[in-house]
Parts: sequence; structure tokens; C-alpha cells
Amino acid sequence: MTATTPTSNLLAAPLDVPSAIAQRRAIKSFKPDAIAPDLLKRLIELTVAAPSSWNLQDWRIILVQDSSQKAALAEAAWNQEQISQAPVTFVFAADATAWQKDRTPVFEQALQNEAWTPQSVEYFKSQVPQFQTALGDKNREYAIKDAMIAATHLMLAAESLGLSTCPMNGWLEDKVKEVIGATDDPNLAIALLVPVGYAEESRPNPGRLPFHYNVFVDRVSNPYTG
Repeated sequence: MTATTPTSNLLAAPLDVPSAIAQRRAIKSFKPDAIAPDLLKRLIELTVAAPSSWNLQDWRIILVQDSSQKAALAEAAWNQEQISQAPVTFVFAADATAWQKDRTPVFEQALQNEAWTPQSVEYFKSQVPQFQTALGDKNREYAIKDAMIAATHLMLAAESLGLSTCPMNGWLEDKVKEVIGATDDPNLAIALLVPVGYAEESRPNPGRLPFHYNVFVDRVSNPYTG
């Protein structure tokens, strides 16, 4: 079947956040329909609106859309078909050295938006290197956390706009990095793969455990009962 490319497939009335959370499911089978450029751009805007430590924005998001690239990425994920079927897969990577790079654009934008004062900028300039240096090997972990938060934004934004997603944690990092051209960057970690598209299937809610199994108050010995 040939993928179609509508001029616009933005919903007139997107779902509210609670509804998007309640109906989201991990979809394993996608239609071949393309995502219109304006909708894809909106998804990216909502994804990068995610918070990050020190506003480092240390995620690196690669949109895999080319058919041969999708095939290679699927192979790196043990041939899971949702990558080949979905029109685009978001690869969320994390740059553990983002804090060492030029952050002038971040500072300038924050000042322009009056979100930070000049004093705040100077504080960040001095404190970020100290904090990140003290993290040591945990820089990778912190960057992955930021990327995962951004991935969650994507999944809920997609659901609200009539699309479906499948968060994937089954893949070989070295192979994924090879596909996206990052084999020479030891500081780039793969956080998550998220195929995005129009669902070919309907998946019911498998349910969640009662709160007292895994939600607690103050201490893990005190279950939350609602």
C-alpha cells in the first residue's frame, strides 16, 4: 500500500491531557499513512517543550523516515515491525557532554523572554560546570532522564493529536548508533525509540495494579490506599 501525504492532518480539537493519558496505548501495528509536515512540526515543538536539568536540553532527537533507514533501525531492534510500518520513528539520544558546549543561545533566549535575569545567567554559568563535574559518570544517567521526559511529552502530544506511539526499550545501542551515524561519539547514549503514526489496531487497557502495590506515603512500608 502506498503511503498518503495529506496537506494537513491536525485535529480541529486536540484531546485534553487527562484524556490523552487515559487512552494512550503502545501500538504495535501502524497504517502506512504519512504524517503531514505541519503536524510533525507541531509534535517536535511539543516534544522539545519538555523540561531538562538546568535547561540543558541535552536530548538529541533523530527522526528516522527513510525506508532503508527504517529497515536498518528495525534490524537493530530485533526486527520489530512497528519501526518499519510507522511513517517516522523518533530516536531519543542523550548527550552527556551538552553542559560543556556553548550555551549562549540558551542564555540569550531566556534573557529575551525575561525568564532569567542577567544575574541568573551568571549563576548558571558558574554553577552548571560545578554541578555537572561533580556528577562524574552520572552525567550519562542525567542526560538520559531528560531525554525520557521529552519522549513522554512526544507520546502524550501524539495521542492528543490523533496519532499513536510505541515506546521501545528493545534494541542494541551500538547498532542504533550505527544507523543514526553516531558510532564515533562515546558520549551519546540511546534513551528510547518511539515509532509514531496512525494505529492499525485497537489495544484495550491491560489495567494497573491497585495503589497499595506500588504507591506509598512517606515510607515504602506505608502503602497509599486512596
